[in-house]
Amino acid sequence: MFGLFFFLGNATDMNQKLIAFNLSQRRTNLPPVRTGDVVRVTRKIKEGAKERLQVFEGMIIAKKGGQSASPTITVRKVSFGVGVEIIFPLNSPQVEKIDFVKRTKAGRSKIYYVRHKSAKVLSRKLKEIPAKGMVPEKPSAKKATSQPKTTKKTEAETSEPKTTSKN
Repeated sequence: MFGLFFFLGNATDMNQKLIAFNLSQRRTNLPPVRTGDVVRVTRKIKEGAKERLQVFEGMIIAKKGGQSASPTITVRKVSFGVGVEIIFPLNSPQVEKIDFVKRTKAGRSKIYYVRHKSAKVLSRKLKEIPAKGMVPEKPSAKKATSQPKTTKKTEAETSEPKTTSKN
C-alpha cells in the first residue's frame, strides 16, 4: 500500500518532466493556428533523388495533440469536386512552413461537419473574422496595362440612334 502512494507522488513530477520535454521539442516558427483557419501548408516531397515543395491550401477542421511533442492538424480542401484531407504533424521536418490565409469563426474545436456541407451553407455558417496579430497573405498584384479602361456607353450617349429593321 505504501508503494502505491509513493508511485502516485512521483507521477506528478514525471508528468511535469514529460510536459517540459515535449515543449522543448516543438518548433517555434509556426503561426498560432486554430480550427476554422484557412492555411497554406508547404511540405517537402521526395521523388527519387529529387526534392520539391508542394503547397496544400485548405481549412483546418481539427487540431489534436495539444501538449504532446507531435501535435497534428487536419487540413481539408475540395479539389475537382472531391474532398481531400491531409493530416500534418506540425513538428515534422517535412512541413516547410504554414502560411495563414484567413480566419473564420468556428463554434467547435472539431468541425467534421464541413465534410457533408456545401460551400454555400458553409459560407453562411463560418463567418470570416479579422485575426489579431495575423497578417493574411495578399494575392499578387496583376501587372497594370498601359491602356485606359473603356466604359460602355448607353444608347442615349451615342450620337447614332439605334435602328431596328422589321422584315
